[in-house]
Amino acid sequence: MASSTKSGFSAEERAAMKERARELKLSKSRDEAEKDQLKKIAEMPKTDREIAEGVHAVVKEHAPELESKTWYGMPGYARDGKIMFFVQSAEKFKTRYTTFGFNDIANLDDGDLWPTAYAIPEWSAAAEKKVTALVKKAVS
Repeated sequence: MASSTKSGFSAEERAAMKERARELKLSKSRDEAEKDQLKKIAEMPKTDREIAEGVHAVVKEHAPELESKTWYGMPGYARDGKIMFFVQSAEKFKTRYTTFGFNDIANLDDGDLWPTAYAIPEWSAAAEKKVTALVKKAVS
């Protein structure tokens, strides 16, 4: 678990906020944004990287209209400039598993209650199948 400071934010959370401020200042073309995202993915520890690469491949195949971006220093995918979903590094936030999370523009609504984040302990055929279904539903 990440340690907190007087501000209530951990060092990892403060670093992510600084990264997000940097991202907002930069105006990037679609190609530049994807290169930046791929660079961030390449810098991830092995398990996080394998998951992020898997998610990226699924998005490129099943939702190529989405923009690849970084979001708080993590891989994110956007429609009309708004992040729809993202991969949150387990290593970066010292958590047990990598998370595949969604924001409110994702079309995941299912009755009165539905999940907006999924734990992915490792990339596998089963994880790929579930992520593919979620990406397809989110963009529908």
